Amino acid sequence: MTDEVDRIVEAWHRERPDLDVAPLSVLSRVSRLARHLDLARRGAFSRYDLEVWEFDVLSALRRAGEPYQLSPGTLVTQTLVTSGTMTNRIDRLAGRGLVERLPAPGDRRGVLVRLTPDGRVRVDGALEDLLHVERELLAGLPEKDRNRLADLLRIVVAPFDA
Repeated sequence: MTDEVDRIVEAWHRERPDLDVAPLSVLSRVSRLARHLDLARRGAFSRYDLEVWEFDVLSALRRAGEPYQLSPGTLVTQTLVTSGTMTNRIDRLAGRGLVERLPAPGDRRGVLVRLTPDGRVRVDGALEDLLHVERELLAGLPEKDRNRLADLLRIVVAPFDA
C-alpha cells in the first residue's frame, strides 16, 4: 500500500538525494491526518452549532466535573491560547449563553467561568458525535496497534506539553 506521502518522499529523494527526508515519512502523515481530523471535527461540532475553539473551551469546563467551572487562567493553560484570546472566547460563549461568569470566592477581582446547562447539552452531544467519527477513522487499526500508536505519539508530543 502506498499513499501520497510515499510519492512526496520519493520525489524528494529523486530531486534532493543529498538530504535525509525520512522525517517526512512520519510527520507529513501526522500533518495530513490532522487536516482530515480537523474536517471531521468541524462536521461533528457543526451539528451542535459549535466551532472547534468553542468545543475546546466547553469541553475543558465539562471535564472539570461538577460544578463545571474553571478560572480563565486554567482555561488558557488547557487550550493553549493567550489570555486576551481567552477573554474574547469567554465573551463570545457568554453571549451565546453557553457559559457564565461568576465571582471567584475569596478574590474580589477574580472570576470563574461556568458551563451553562445549554453548553453542557451541546458539548456532550458534540463529544458523542466526535467519538463516533474518530472510531471510524481508526477502524482499520486493530486495538493493539492503536494502543502502540498512542504510545509512540505520546513520546513525540510529551516534550511539547512539558
